[in-house]
Amino acid sequence: MNLRDTFDVPAPAIVLAEGEFGKKGGKTANGVVTHSEVFDVRGIVDSETAGQTPADVLEKRDAPDVPIVECVDDALDIAPEAEALVIGVAPAGGQLPDAWVGDIEDALRHGCDVVSGLHYFLGDDERWSRLADEHDARIHDVRKPPDEDALRVGDGSVDDVDADVVLTLGTDCAVGKRTTTFELYRAAREAGLNAGWVATGQTGIMVGAHEGVVVDRVPADFTGGVVEDMVKSVGADHDLVFVEGQASLTHRAYSSVTLGVLHGSWPDTVVLADDPRRTRRTHFDRFGVDGVEKEAELVESLSDAVVAAVSTWGDPETERDRHDLPTANVYDEGGAEDLLRAVRGELPEIPRETAGGEA
Repeated sequence: MNLRDTFDVPAPAIVLAEGEFGKKGGKTANGVVTHSEVFDVRGIVDSETAGQTPADVLEKRDAPDVPIVECVDDALDIAPEAEALVIGVAPAGGQLPDAWVGDIEDALRHGCDVVSGLHYFLGDDERWSRLADEHDARIHDVRKPPDEDALRVGDGSVDDVDADVVLTLGTDCAVGKRTTTFELYRAAREAGLNAGWVATGQTGIMVGAHEGVVVDRVPADFTGGVVEDMVKSVGADHDLVFVEGQASLTHRAYSSVTLGVLHGSWPDTVVLADDPRRTRRTHFDRFGVDGVEKEAELVESLSDAVVAAVSTWGDPETERDRHDLPTANVYDEGGAEDLLRAVRGELPEIPRETAGGEA
């Protein structure tokens, strides 16, 4: 899925982040507000933080100055030009909370498209699809996997891609793989490189990846083939392709998805995202985090890639000494550029993009 082809970018939008803005549960909303190249966010719906600023809630001084309000109706009063409602939270269980029904109805009646990352597909429900049709709106369920006739096993055809491929993996879930991937992509574009990127989760698709599939909805045998097809597609138009990874190779619950992404993208080099403060896995307290060294060892033994750098949540100098790898924090000034420099050091010379190149 490529939402760049669906909207007149950047489309004015409202983000529904009820109860989760600034929290881990609102990571999609947080990412769309701070990074999206598809949506120009004009309002955020979260009754718990209404009246505050995104800079305060996200603890990011450079966060966009967007009003946070209590409901979609209030957001539409502020931004009547909104063309989309982006659902930026995936509640536990994946179902649509009753409390959100009125907000989504208000958006559709206003003629807004609804972009949903819910496990429950709004577009498959006659009630929602009929309401959208009545108001000339569309529903985009970004978690929907590719059609069955588009699924295939990986066949190694990604080896024929001329572009250099950089995969972001991590030592656990929720350690900043998507953020690192996007910041690397943005740093590459700012350096004049013809770069594109591939998302493997819902947030990346909403942020504006050039291709994206939520791989946890793809049957296991076909993960490699789906990722391979996305890398081939983006690599056909770009010299450098950044790929968002999922989970980690040492994660007993999710490593099969991680390996599918690694083998499907078959990267030239890898950046590892790590939170050095974390000793137990997110949502899996009985599992310990194995760390950068073990993860790097597995990456290099299960692929032809070299681990180029570590994207850390900690102090870069301390972590650099620990791991003997180039290390940077993408939230620090120049952090993404430092990681990109390490990546380019492991790749052949990448040509600069000619003036007027398309993102």
